[in-house]
Amino acid sequence: MSAWVLPDHIADVLPSEARHIEEIRRDLLDMARCYGYELVMPPLLEHLESLLSGTGEALDLQTFKLVDQLSGRMMGLRADSTPQVARIDAHLLNRRGVARLCYCGPVLHTRPGGPHASREPLQFGAELYGHAGLEADLEILTLALDALRAANVGRLTVDLADARIVSALLQASGLAQAEQDQVHAALAGKDATELRAITGGCQPAIAAAIQSLVELYGDATVLDQAAKLLPALPEVQQALGELRWLASHIATAFDDVSVSFDLADLRGYAYYTGVRFSIYAPDAHDALARGGRYDEVGSVFGRKRPAVGFSLDVKELATAAKLRPLRAAIRSPWGEDAQLRAAIASLRQQGETVVCVLPGHESEVDEFQCDRELKMLAGQWSVTAI
Repeated sequence: MSAWVLPDHIADVLPSEARHIEEIRRDLLDMARCYGYELVMPPLLEHLESLLSGTGEALDLQTFKLVDQLSGRMMGLRADSTPQVARIDAHLLNRRGVARLCYCGPVLHTRPGGPHASREPLQFGAELYGHAGLEADLEILTLALDALRAANVGRLTVDLADARIVSALLQASGLAQAEQDQVHAALAGKDATELRAITGGCQPAIAAAIQSLVELYGDATVLDQAAKLLPALPEVQQALGELRWLASHIATAFDDVSVSFDLADLRGYAYYTGVRFSIYAPDAHDALARGGRYDEVGSVFGRKRPAVGFSLDVKELATAAKLRPLRAAIRSPWGEDAQLRAAIASLRQQGETVVCVLPGHESEVDEFQCDRELKMLAGQWSVTAI
């Protein structure tokens, strides 16, 4: 095999695509800053016990592991930044009130998340710690929508779910943990036959409720159906009420965003404890962003407090976002003339891109699509249209 062949689902990012990704990355961070979110930069690798604390088996299987040559301890390359940000909130910031944090950096996965997915996503996320009310859920969801709209991906659809619904039903089912895991798998595949087989020994009302989840997806009428089909458990009633509240506020704030529901949706990380959401766009292979409430994420670091957030892969987002017009540049001759060099420096300080044509390369392809050039006119270096 040639030395330059990269591993499966790992790829170089070439200039035009890299420019597109970087423009989106900057817009995402600017949007988060507009909401008052502070940027943090967690390390790419950590001791394994810290990196995987409380995140469950799924993240463990997605994490590359190696031995630290300095300490001999096992280390991991992060597969998700949320546990790291929870650690920062719990141990480094340790604020009493609300903390709004955002991040953007590469993560590594042992296996791709889908046929077209990269094993090296560029993960952007925003997280709000310290407020248990729905106002925090709404703020995070609104920020996610504004960020995706800024990327220009077309009409968006928010799909809402709540981890408490499945959790409450399973708690009332009496099923062993292994059987509950089978229920999760069957719900993910919407396998009604398998659900009937697993829940056959449960109370009839609970079994029927779990089986009904695979059909509870669609528009707002789903919540009315759920209220009739699901038992009146406190967690279920609270979840349905909060889903209604969020959906009504999103519909009021965004007239171009559709809202749907999938009460069996368990995709994403297992640390979600409440309302969760996925956001879709017409030309995307999968959800462009996922998020929700995960109040337990900081407990393993000794500080359990309310938390809600979302994340997305900037690379995946770039494939769905419309390309932006290339900002035209200025072409300049190369020279040692002090006046020429001063003119080039002045233009660059003004934010212009100035491409100096090196001697002997005058006929090469212009990658920056220069629409102006720097020419000597009447004893002065001046910018003129090409």
